[in-house]
Amino acid sequence: MSEIRIYTETDMTNLLFTSDNKKRIAERLQPLGIRYEQWQTADALSAGADSEQVMAAYQPDIDRLKAEGGYQTVDVISLTADHPQKDELRQKFLSEHTHSEDEVRFFVAGQGLFTLHLEGKVVEILCTAGDLISVPANTRHWFDMGPEPEFIAIRLFNNPQGWVAEYTGSDIASHYNRLED
Repeated sequence: MSEIRIYTETDMTNLLFTSDNKKRIAERLQPLGIRYEQWQTADALSAGADSEQVMAAYQPDIDRLKAEGGYQTVDVISLTADHPQKDELRQKFLSEHTHSEDEVRFFVAGQGLFTLHLEGKVVEILCTAGDLISVPANTRHWFDMGPEPEFIAIRLFNNPQGWVAEYTGSDIASHYNRLED
């Protein structure tokens, strides 16, 4: 179940808002410039699915987003708990970072915890299958796939190089929630 939790940036125990209602999640994110919507998912795809298979299942939606946002690069990250580099990949995304372009993710299967640091708040969005989230360029954020990942996400970027992070050096991410089993 998708969920949003909003905290002050200085105190993780100060929960300002929470909801698992997708409409309310979208309403809360929209004024922050965050696009959040739901797509229909292809039932036959599960974590570990081949990238070409995932792309083919969502090609019309990918083409629409590319045309709308000028996205140049599309990739698929599909991880299972037995992936040999799961720990390295998790660590890569866990530190606060920004991108010089928008980062768009559509969760085909499974879940991931996307955390944004903006306007004096920390906004956690537990994204599940069917959720699309678009984070504007230069937004401080981090992502947790959990210690035993089981998810597929399609990622779209304006940058032809794809996922390029600029780490902030802040340790704020270590003070907030992780996605745990």
